[in-house]
Amino acid sequence: MKLSIPKETQANERRVAATPETVKKFIAAGFSVAVQSGAGEYAHISDAEFQASGAEMVVSPQALFGAADIVLKVQRPSDSEILWMKEGAALICFLYPILYSDTVLKLSGRKLTAFAMDLIPRIARAQKMDALSSQSNAAGYKAMLMAADALGKFMPLLMTAAGTITPARVLVIGAGVAGLQAIATARRLGAVVEAYDTRPVVKEQIESLGARFIEIPLNEAAREDKGGYAKELSKESHEAELRFIGEHVKTADIVVTTALIPGKKAPVLITEESVKQMKKGSVIVDLAAEAGGNCVLTEPGKRVVKHGVQIIGELNIPSLLAQESSRLYARNIFNMLSDMYKDGKLTINESDEVVQGALVVRAGEVVHPALKENMRQVRA
Repeated sequence: MKLSIPKETQANERRVAATPETVKKFIAAGFSVAVQSGAGEYAHISDAEFQASGAEMVVSPQALFGAADIVLKVQRPSDSEILWMKEGAALICFLYPILYSDTVLKLSGRKLTAFAMDLIPRIARAQKMDALSSQSNAAGYKAMLMAADALGKFMPLLMTAAGTITPARVLVIGAGVAGLQAIATARRLGAVVEAYDTRPVVKEQIESLGARFIEIPLNEAAREDKGGYAKELSKESHEAELRFIGEHVKTADIVVTTALIPGKKAPVLITEESVKQMKKGSVIVDLAAEAGGNCVLTEPGKRVVKHGVQIIGELNIPSLLAQESSRLYARNIFNMLSDMYKDGKLTINESDEVVQGALVVRAGEVVHPALKENMRQVRA
């Protein structure tokens, strides 16, 4: 079977879906591998390195897609890329099918098979394939570095001849993978950190990193879905949450927000009134910017100053660490694909929990239950 790895075309995407390390592994497993020239440029992987690992280098993207049995990508394909793929081929990438159902319909129309790396279930066996977690680690780390760079003061406690400098105060909202990495990075930089999450189960993880868990009593008994994500709160609880967070952002020098609800717009957790009460010169890094933002004043893709507070709505933050993010993502894809590659062919076992979670389209048929239901509601 032939794997093809194209150069990403989406704006500001610097990652690549394979590395020389995974190319060697794929070839050892029995695949042939083709890589588009320049695919690894922004991840600091040269064509010569790919070639030395056994990959065939291809200049034309149309030829690359057209010859592929399986295409490995980071971002969802463009309309042209879908048209270039041959009928019956497979695609593995971040697809976000509920948000981009039009792309799914085009894949279906070409009778393709597509797996979404963003739908890998959060189960123990799938941890090595969990691309959302690997990329969230990168995002949480980079978010704190950006915040520290934007903040006009030191992060750690410093004892100097001119007097003592107090440490920066950091608030992290959301203690998933990105939030926990942001906490760990802030602590390494010497900040005093507190963190908030609707899920009491994360308290131990937060405290193990040296941060203080701040908790608001809520009426909801179940605050976590079966995938491990925070559930959307009732209107009454959300209003209480906004007031609670508003009190804590007042004293923070840095706020990092990470709250996302899969398939929905990000919940607003920081109101304009809360921003007005923050210290001048403080910083918000909104990791939910691509889904609309957790701060009502976030402008996705921009850094803005509102009421004396710098609000960073940078998009695709893992791509800013393209070298390491690509290495992690490539390993995630290899682990997933090698599990399905049996006797020289792709074996799609829909009773397998991982396949069931990630498979969106099979030979042109939309098979993912959540997407089928979503599309049914849209048509109705």
